Amino acid sequence: MLPERLHKRMNIRRAVLRELPLQLTEFFEISSGGTQARRIVLLTLEADGVEGWSECVAGDTPGYSYETTDTAWHVLSRWLLPALMELDADDARTLVPAPWLRGHPMARAAVEMALWDLESKRRGVRLRDLLGGVAEAVPVGVSIGIQRTDADLVERVGRYLAEGYRKIKIKIKSGRDIEMLRTVRDHFPTAPVMADANSAYALPADLDRLAAMDEFDLMMIEQPLSHDDLLDHATLQRCIETPVCLDESIRSHGDVRLALHLGSGRIVNIKPGRVGGLASSLAIHDACRAAGWPVWCGGMLESGIGRAHNVALASLPGFTLPGDISNSSRYWAEDIVYPEFAMADGLMPVPDGAGIGVTPRKDRIDRLTTRMEVFEA
Repeated sequence: MLPERLHKRMNIRRAVLRELPLQLTEFFEISSGGTQARRIVLLTLEADGVEGWSECVAGDTPGYSYETTDTAWHVLSRWLLPALMELDADDARTLVPAPWLRGHPMARAAVEMALWDLESKRRGVRLRDLLGGVAEAVPVGVSIGIQRTDADLVERVGRYLAEGYRKIKIKIKSGRDIEMLRTVRDHFPTAPVMADANSAYALPADLDRLAAMDEFDLMMIEQPLSHDDLLDHATLQRCIETPVCLDESIRSHGDVRLALHLGSGRIVNIKPGRVGGLASSLAIHDACRAAGWPVWCGGMLESGIGRAHNVALASLPGFTLPGDISNSSRYWAEDIVYPEFAMADGLMPVPDGAGIGVTPRKDRIDRLTTRMEVFEA
């Protein structure tokens, strides 16, 4: 039986939006640029004596998405959170503030994911269980940014394989691709390796270069073409043997339906913060599973709060490939949750507490906070 408090309608009494800086342990570079710092945006929603937490994954610049830290903050503080204060429902997941607002899935996801955490805590269950997850631990991969030299890359690949990671994702771009991947394969002929281009290539100019990667027996090549393209990805997939994995091109359930129809790839990377939240992620998961496309959970350099949502999502049965949900220590000298995330034998345990299952370290969060807005019903 559900707790008695769920028999009455609830509304969000308070919302707190915070920004805090976190320094990555090393410079992380992709084809569109690099960073060693993150402006983390956290959202806390309070109702019925419990708190729901989430993280907005938008970056400081529009290199990955048109959304940025500042645009997301504006949309959240100007429209989404004030509208949320006026809503009430029996189930927090049914609260949809400003349904007329177009776009901005990362800002929307911050609200939606905090509501999922809140609802699972109201029910006293794990977020995993509310999502319909089944795994107690999920397989873990690691993402390696573009390295200065092939020797640096080989050293990192060897180190992460020794640590037990079950997938090695290597960032690539034109000029740091074919020979670099060949060097990795020469050193690690059977390692589970994939490449991630972050939209670094175009057709027809780069077709031969992309086709040449077939020789490396890659698990997949992720987002080789434009972030808003599905048609050319379908053309590419017909021309190469390596499975194409879609990332930036999938922003909604509608996008994945079109990708399935066109044959724009064979794999999808689901990032809940990118696709508007957990409900959208579930719909994408279900569509891909029905079509026989494996999915995996990517990362956006999240703190432990965002990582907790990702781990819970990755426990669903369609997530058959290792996700980018590495140890907290892979990115942060000190995380903002307790306990920090740490894998064992290449598997990340799903936290067993209610909601996201980890505790935000409010003392550390308060010390680091550089901007805050509070909204009250």
